[in-house]
Amino acid sequence: MQRTSRALARTAIAGAAAALAVLATAGPAAAHVTITAPNTVAGSYTLLTVSVPHGCDGDATTAVAVQIPEPVNAVTPSVNPNWDVEKVMVDLPEPVTDAHGNEVTERVDQIVYTAHTPLPDDLRDAFELSLQLPEETAGQTLYFPVVQTCTASDHPWIEIPADGQNSDDLESPAPSITVTAPGDTEDDAEEAAADTEDGGDDGDSGTDPVTYVALAIGMIGAAIGAFALARTRHSS
Repeated sequence: MQRTSRALARTAIAGAAAALAVLATAGPAAAHVTITAPNTVAGSYTLLTVSVPHGCDGDATTAVAVQIPEPVNAVTPSVNPNWDVEKVMVDLPEPVTDAHGNEVTERVDQIVYTAHTPLPDDLRDAFELSLQLPEETAGQTLYFPVVQTCTASDHPWIEIPADGQNSDDLESPAPSITVTAPGDTEDDAEEAAADTEDGGDDGDSGTDPVTYVALAIGMIGAAIGAFALARTRHSS
C-alpha cells in the first residue's frame, strides 16, 4: 500500500499540469475542493477540513492527495473508516527543533487518502488534518494543492492566483487558508466591545425620539384631564 501511495503521489503531482491544461478547455466545476479551519491564528493548533464535493466528470473518486505547504512540518490526519491514509515524508534541508524540543529531520510533504471503495460522483466526503500554524506565516495565505484521482481521470486542484488575481476566477484553485496574527483577533474583539460600550453610553445619555413623543402625549393627556376636572369642580 505504501509503495502504491507513493507512486500515486508522484504521478499525480507530475501529471497535474497536463491534466489542468485539459480542464482549462472544459466548463468550470460545479463545486471546488475546499479547506476550512475554525481557527487560523498563527502559532496555534487548528483542524483543517478538506471537503471533496463530487467526483471527476461523473467518475468516482479513488484517492485524494493533499500537498502540505512549507514551513508546516508535522500533520496528524484523522482516520476515515472508508479510506486508507498515509503520510508521505521528505527530508528537511537542515534539522529543526520542534515545540517539544525534539530534533526533526523530515517533514510531511503529502497526506494521501485512498478509498476502500470508490466514492461515487454524486456523494461527498471530508478529511480532517490537525496541525500547528507556524508563527512566521501570520498574514500569509497557505495553499494546499489537492490532486483528486478518479477511476478514469484526475482532477488537480492546484492553481494558485497571481498577484492581484482572485481565486474565484480560476478553474481549479488550490484550497487555501489565510493565517491571522494573534493580535488581529484580539484587536477585532476589543474594537467590537468598544463599539458596543459606546453604543450603550449613547443609549444611556440620549433618549429615543419615540420616548419623547410618548412623554409629550402623556403630558398633554394629563393637562387635559386636570383642566376638565377643574371645570367640573368650578361648575359644581
